[in-house]
Amino acid sequence: MKRFVRLLAIVLLLIAAGIGYAMMTIRASLPVLDGKLNLNGLHEPVTVTSDAYGIPTITAGSRGDAIRAFGYITARDRLFQMDLMRRTGAGRLAEIFGETMRQTDLKQRTFGFSGAAGAIAARLPQDQRDVLEAYTEGVNEYLSQMENLPFEFLLLGYRPDFWKVEDSLLILLGIFQMLSGTEDDERMRTVMEQTLPFEVVTFLVPDSDLYTEALLNGKSHISVRSPIPVQALAALRRPVDQIQARRTTMVRFDRTGLGSNGWAVHGSKTANGRSILANDMHLDMAIPNFWYRAELRYGQIRLTGVAVPGVPVVVAGTNGFVAWGVTNVEGDFLDLVRLEINPADSNEYKTSEGWKLFTNRREVITVKGAQESVAEVKETIWGPVSQDLLMKGPVAVRWTALDPEAVDLGQLAMDRVRSVGEAIAVMNRAGGPANNVILADRDGHIAWTYTGKIPVRRGFNGSVSVSWADGRFGWTGYVSPEALPKISDPPSGFVVSANQRMLDASYPYVVGHSFVNGYRAFRISEQLEAMTNIRERDLFDLQLDSTSHFYEFYRKLALGLLTDTVIQRKPSLAKARDVFEGWNGKADADSRGFALVVRFRHVLSRSVFAPYLSSCRERDAQFSYDGDQDTPLRELLTAQISELNPDPDHFPSWSEFLLNAVEQTVRELEAEHPSVPLTELTWGQQNRVKVEHPLGGALPGLGSILNMPDEPASGCGQCVRVMQDGLGASQRLVMSPGHQGDGILHMPGGQSGHPFSPHYRDQQHYWSNGLPLPFLAGTPVHTLTLVPLSQTASMVGQQQISTERQFHQEEER
Repeated sequence: MKRFVRLLAIVLLLIAAGIGYAMMTIRASLPVLDGKLNLNGLHEPVTVTSDAYGIPTITAGSRGDAIRAFGYITARDRLFQMDLMRRTGAGRLAEIFGETMRQTDLKQRTFGFSGAAGAIAARLPQDQRDVLEAYTEGVNEYLSQMENLPFEFLLLGYRPDFWKVEDSLLILLGIFQMLSGTEDDERMRTVMEQTLPFEVVTFLVPDSDLYTEALLNGKSHISVRSPIPVQALAALRRPVDQIQARRTTMVRFDRTGLGSNGWAVHGSKTANGRSILANDMHLDMAIPNFWYRAELRYGQIRLTGVAVPGVPVVVAGTNGFVAWGVTNVEGDFLDLVRLEINPADSNEYKTSEGWKLFTNRREVITVKGAQESVAEVKETIWGPVSQDLLMKGPVAVRWTALDPEAVDLGQLAMDRVRSVGEAIAVMNRAGGPANNVILADRDGHIAWTYTGKIPVRRGFNGSVSVSWADGRFGWTGYVSPEALPKISDPPSGFVVSANQRMLDASYPYVVGHSFVNGYRAFRISEQLEAMTNIRERDLFDLQLDSTSHFYEFYRKLALGLLTDTVIQRKPSLAKARDVFEGWNGKADADSRGFALVVRFRHVLSRSVFAPYLSSCRERDAQFSYDGDQDTPLRELLTAQISELNPDPDHFPSWSEFLLNAVEQTVRELEAEHPSVPLTELTWGQQNRVKVEHPLGGALPGLGSILNMPDEPASGCGQCVRVMQDGLGASQRLVMSPGHQGDGILHMPGGQSGHPFSPHYRDQQHYWSNGLPLPFLAGTPVHTLTLVPLSQTASMVGQQQISTERQFHQEEER
């Protein structure tokens, strides 16, 4: 027994020693924040101060030196995140994660982002190339000096490659893919057009909604809106028993929260005549945060805001004269070109010049711990051939992201603009992902415009896949910068973009087809119209607005069904009526009733549409219905035409069908929350915010160190405060150019990607509780001087740095 106890003690001691060694190793990778360090390539010393939240202010004598330091500091704080994003773009995740990422890499390699990044780099104007090279030098200086690897590299067992200019472009292309790389809408519309009558397609896939109509004064519809096509829909209906297995996957939710909010208020509406910008960009929640905060000072330039780690562009921020923010256009920048294959030779496809041979690109996928894969990607004159067939036929991908002429870093020139007019010109010329741009300048002016390239199509509008073989259809170029739309100083005193359709039918070019429902933009506009003497805090409070009149339609529908007579017949529904009645109209974490209203809408959409879309699933096994479902859904629910009862075999009337939907909603929520009475169920119990690290589930217990707390969340997909299904505000910014000291900026997590840094999670509390943090960095807490290699410090100085490193690491412990 004593021997066993001794052995156990030794084992426990070894485990403790191992844990202690691991902790020491991880802590050893904490960065140096004070003292002096050499940075090769600098022309003059650069000072980097960090405030109490780890937010750096970089002061340099030139743009090149500031950018070098920016690359160095960003790599210091976010190296693994940068490496992961470039690997994602290049399709090289299996090299570090193994078999689980093989298929992901294979699909990603289809796009050929590595080759595209090289082609883009070769075309960049010299000034943009210089910036990327300086940034790359800074990143690589950090990699060269790094003595201890960040823990992620230790855990995965590899050392990151040196940075290349193309790696920054890979990350930019990854952003492109995130914002505009989906083929889903075109696939859905193509299957519907080939399967359903025309009037059914136009009814089920509207190009606008009632809120956008109100914002554009009834001129938002590009195509003619069809009335309910009763006979055509009735002929399509399938018995529910035949489609039960695919009902839940045929109708998808929920695009409504994707994108961002952005608005600017003219000086005539503010308390002191200054224009104010507000911007919160909605992305999947993750730690480290998608954004890196920084201020760069060089010459007369003072550039402050947020950038994507790995890309030296301030995406949203200010230079003190002009402020800018962005939201996703939700436009159509990708077409699936239907290919006609030569029946005599499958290696050829048809073009307007005759049959052409496919070009083959060989992709080798290295897989950690397994055999490599070799894929042959076929290329056409229009782009690569998609791995996924469309209605059993091949399609090529024509996409602005794969065109070197459409991608650049033109937004870098925003550091020097002095007015919204100059800013519009810069943004209109810039390539990259297409975005709405919201602008405000220090003279009180505001504006909205587009940035990025919008294709000009010949012979078709891009909504469905067609063959380009005979030359009638295709792209003829891009909308010129001069022809891009612009709004400056409107009479309303504000501009708003929340991913809704911004243009009415008079605009001569097709921008897109499936814009986000206009409720968020409508709510923001409604509130701004009523506001006067506006200050920054007022707009920050509006960013946190959780009111959702959008759902009132579904609440009223349910209460109209749950009459006293029905309750007498179905007493179990009494609690549902109480819950519907008790909802306060908000999506707050403590709101009761909202979970029931939201789920009721989902159940209705699945139940109403699935019987009419079964033929589309039969036509294409991957088909699913997405987009603005609420417009046709509300029309059907309002009309309740007997011939269109979705399930007459089980329910003789719409009323019975809808009552069953209420009961189904209750059953689903009670099954998900068996220990919580429906009357006590809060929105926060249903709507959780999970901000997780990519490796949070790699080992037992690691999540408790790496992930943010799983918390109840206020917000939804249909209110200004977007937070639902893991997607929400990745930052909230409010500021007036020239008055940055009054500005507000917070984000989830923190500035550092190191879990033992005090800045890994120190902003999380403010973000999750809707509390403001200053836009500008605060009083410096640390000062690091980066010096050119020619000014090498003496041995005494080097010893001082070593001492300061040890002191800082002890302080962190």
